[in-house]
Amino acid sequence: MAIHPRRALAGAKYYRWVTEQATAADYFQALGGEETFRLLVDEFYAGVATDPLLRPLYPEKDLGPAAERLRLFLIQYWGGPTTYSQQRGHPRLRMRHAPFKIGYAERDAWLKHMRHAVDTLELSPELDKMLWDYLERAAFFMVNSTD
Repeated sequence: MAIHPRRALAGAKYYRWVTEQATAADYFQALGGEETFRLLVDEFYAGVATDPLLRPLYPEKDLGPAAERLRLFLIQYWGGPTTYSQQRGHPRLRMRHAPFKIGYAERDAWLKHMRHAVDTLELSPELDKMLWDYLERAAFFMVNSTD
């Protein structure tokens, strides 16, 4: 399987620089910019769409708006444009997810689909780890039920 040239460059050229002195915008570029996050979120929601545990957590019939919100949030978090905050204000992730029961099973299902989506990006091991560490921490933080 061929690695996208931008991703190969991100892994080879930027890792040392990114981990030692990068700003948030540098992380965004090292990860591949908006295209990377579009691919990640599209692949993630393809899995969510057919997941019997996660799909009911999304009240909208169309997952498109939820995918757009996640995409914009991740872009902003990793140093891209601040469109998410301009449209929705402070992320307040726990507050926004509080109406939904998120237990260990939901967390693990979310992580399963997200791991698959991250794997499709073919990032360098260092960038993969950096992105995955954040996503994993975020998933554990969102748990609001032990039922």
